[in-house]
Amino acid sequence: MSRLIIRKVAVLGAGVMGAQIAAHCANADLPVILFDLPAGEGDANGVVTKALAAMKKLDPAPFAAKDRGRFVEAANYASDLARLGECDLVIEAIAEKMEWKLDLYAKVAPHLKPGVVFASNTSGLSIHALAAGMPESLRSRFCGIHFFNPPRYMPLVELIPAAETDPAMLDALEAWLTTRLGKSIVRARDTPNFVANRVGVFSILAVLHHTARLGLAFDEVDLLTGPRIGRPKSATFRTADVVGLDTLAHVVGTMQATLPNDPWHAYFESPEWLRALIAKGALGQKTRGGIYRKQGKQIQVLDLGMQDYRDSGGEVFPDVDAILKLKNPAEKFAQLAAHPHPQAQFLWSIFRDVFHYCAVHLGDIADNARDVDLAMRWGFGWAQGPFETWQAAGWSEVAKMIDDDIRHGRAMSSVPLPPWVFERDGVHAPEGSWSAAQNVLKPRARLPVYQRQLYPDRVFGEAPDDRGETLWENAGVRLWRRADQDARIGIVSITSRMHTIGEEVMDGMLEAIARAEADLDGLVIWHPAPFAVGANLQQVGEACRAGQFELLEKMVAKFQQTSMAIKHAQVPVVAAVQGMALGGGCEFAMHAAHRVLALESYVGLVEAGVGLIPAGGGSKEFALQAHTMARRTAGGDVFPFIQTAFQTIAMATVAKSAIEAAELGFARASDDVVFNAAELLHAAIRRARALAESAWRPALIDSAVKVAGRDGIATCELMLVNMAEGGFISAHDYRVAKAAATALCGGEVNSNSRVGEQWILDVERAQFVELLKTEKTQQRIAHMLETGKPLRN
Repeated sequence: MSRLIIRKVAVLGAGVMGAQIAAHCANADLPVILFDLPAGEGDANGVVTKALAAMKKLDPAPFAAKDRGRFVEAANYASDLARLGECDLVIEAIAEKMEWKLDLYAKVAPHLKPGVVFASNTSGLSIHALAAGMPESLRSRFCGIHFFNPPRYMPLVELIPAAETDPAMLDALEAWLTTRLGKSIVRARDTPNFVANRVGVFSILAVLHHTARLGLAFDEVDLLTGPRIGRPKSATFRTADVVGLDTLAHVVGTMQATLPNDPWHAYFESPEWLRALIAKGALGQKTRGGIYRKQGKQIQVLDLGMQDYRDSGGEVFPDVDAILKLKNPAEKFAQLAAHPHPQAQFLWSIFRDVFHYCAVHLGDIADNARDVDLAMRWGFGWAQGPFETWQAAGWSEVAKMIDDDIRHGRAMSSVPLPPWVFERDGVHAPEGSWSAAQNVLKPRARLPVYQRQLYPDRVFGEAPDDRGETLWENAGVRLWRRADQDARIGIVSITSRMHTIGEEVMDGMLEAIARAEADLDGLVIWHPAPFAVGANLQQVGEACRAGQFELLEKMVAKFQQTSMAIKHAQVPVVAAVQGMALGGGCEFAMHAAHRVLALESYVGLVEAGVGLIPAGGGSKEFALQAHTMARRTAGGDVFPFIQTAFQTIAMATVAKSAIEAAELGFARASDDVVFNAAELLHAAIRRARALAESAWRPALIDSAVKVAGRDGIATCELMLVNMAEGGFISAHDYRVAKAAATALCGGEVNSNSRVGEQWILDVERAQFVELLKTEKTQQRIAHMLETGKPLRN
């Protein structure tokens, strides 16, 4: 398979999806030209510039760093079409109108360069019909490429070939999307709404139907269809508001218009209340009101019985809540189906009808059951897809229950389950997943790009992952290796809950490093996200309550010892970071020889939130960075660099991407950023091997670090005085921030003094322990443990 070379991208359409697709390409270091219609007045590119400005205000942010917007150029169809000749990939993302898309294709086709890949981001229109609108010479390079919203964060991209699409080009595009943009690919058939929206929208329609049938309230249903059943917190009706009620109605309308022979066609209709909301412009979150609205601080929900909004509330019936907490899926489904309460009947009904729908349509919409399940996980955020949920609950028994409901008219459709359902005991097996179209178990795709994914997302019933060979472990960490990858690169994984760092983790990390120095060529710190959420606050809180401050000081000293062991190990230690790396987790990463970070890494020193400062070497590392930067500037003043670090630590700033982590000093510009988190371990092992085989040497301990000293502390205090007088910080905030300044500036020494790293470690440790002794810091720790939220006191 030849590699796809894409140096520049064009996106046609600066609407919500087009603009954010362009932003994510810019995140991946790709220059982008973003096109739209010329503005009616003023700047001809005004439509695009307005869209780019709007993205800077969005949360979550489409851009992984504030400066990424400069890689997106604004253009318009009237004067800039010739610039399409610069682009290797063109993604069309205009409104879902077939005639509009075909008209645009006719305009842009003469300007496309030979060998360009042209793709439509349609969410459900026929790819074959769209391909017919392309010149014959371009059809082999045309396909559907359906991103999910928001494109930066949602992993799913559905790839849909047309009849003449070149299979080799599609394979190369799949590999490029997987690694360069970090996407999870499902190959979809050219059927209306493809895979995820076909199943996901049907699931929503089933919820709408059974909500009305059983007389349940919208907020009550959202309590039932969120995390309790492995779905996102936004559940059903909040999700509809986020997506846009007009968008939901449009997708439902597409199913109604294009699937006339579907056995469930009678349900492909927006309810009257939804049409009424759309008619009056209440489209959901984008219009600040839809099914839900905010009145002051109160969230209100539409009540159909009252024909008005009321305060949102609702509750789950205790029996139903107890059933949902059952660990055994088979027992859970049996009890839901048997319980007479409307909430139980609702839950069984929505699961039953989705199972039924997926079984009937599997052969039409997807190559195999795994694609359906992963599409729902990646595109809709379900913890399990429909087929694996069914299989986990007992395939044959659930099939009998569904069949019984169909026969007695309780299901939404009377169409029988296909015969293959009763001939099998599930759709997922170690050798593959069931293809209803071909009547075989289909293995995973074997494209070379997937060899980089050592631990891909697995579905229930699939072959388990290779756990590797354990070399040593204790209660806190496991040292192991994957001999099939590199037998002399060790992997150390933190095994505590949320990967918190306590005594057992520090002991384990020190032992793992010692063993790696003796027997291995390198070491990778890796485990599934989060990387680490910091020190074990439970241990710290218990020691505070017992007044064991000498013990706590020894614990902090060991933390510092562990960080220094990571930094000065005689083999390269690579931190493979994904998700949250906070507090001590951030400090471990900062001390590694190199970092390989997933793009979605949220890194920061957040100790100020519990009334503390970084004391695992984080303050010392920022002081070292300031020293290094000052040596490269005229005058050699360290304070300008300390000031930035001080603000970052005092405000407990967390980087919202790996790119921001480097900008804030938690990582380095030379570190690797991996867009597909499933490739993280592969990349980290390769990086450790490259370091071991190159001229890498362990860092020396610096004994002459130039620090800002008393003058630096005093200057930081001036900022704090102004903030305190303005009421922005409390007296204890002031005290915590001054402690941070003291550690960063090397303590009460003359400005521009030179001290050793250990001196700075001693200062930060002393400041940390003094804060631990204060009542207000102890209150903050207790509050965080009880509520998971910071306390302002």
